[in-house]
Amino acid sequence: MLKKIFHTTVLGGCLCLSAAASENERLVTYRAMTTELALKAALSTLEVCRDEGYQISVAVVDRGGNVQVLLRDRFAGAHTPNTAISKAWTAVSFRTDTTELTGLIQSGEIPTGIQNIPGTVFVGGGIKVEAAGSIVGGIGVSGAPGGEADERCAKAGVEAISEVLEF
Repeated sequence: MLKKIFHTTVLGGCLCLSAAASENERLVTYRAMTTELALKAALSTLEVCRDEGYQISVAVVDRGGNVQVLLRDRFAGAHTPNTAISKAWTAVSFRTDTTELTGLIQSGEIPTGIQNIPGTVFVGGGIKVEAAGSIVGGIGVSGAPGGEADERCAKAGVEAISEVLEF
């Protein structure tokens, strides 16, 4: 059995604190969307965009940014699947919706250099999905005319599963 021991180290002016985990602290528990729940969100997103006359791609990623569901409507542009994935991944990775991130970049609150991180897309349409205060995934939409329309469709997908997320 491991004892909890704290170690402090000063590295380059930084005080680092580490702790050894006890037996019952070695595993973590977290909430995750089932594939069925992710599919319901994606189908609802697609339906709302279709009702508005848009041909889109929608991606639902898990809390680690891994694709759970990807749907591309038949006339959505060839670029839209990858863009939808990147928007969802960006929202999960930065724990912030992409519209908000874009505003933070434009205002100078966060450095513009983050736009150069591979796989990121800083355009509206990527939102995080939260349950009980934890991020459980993200939805990305690409193909509607503008990030605002993409985001509106993505939010409808979250709304479709909101009763499950509010446990």
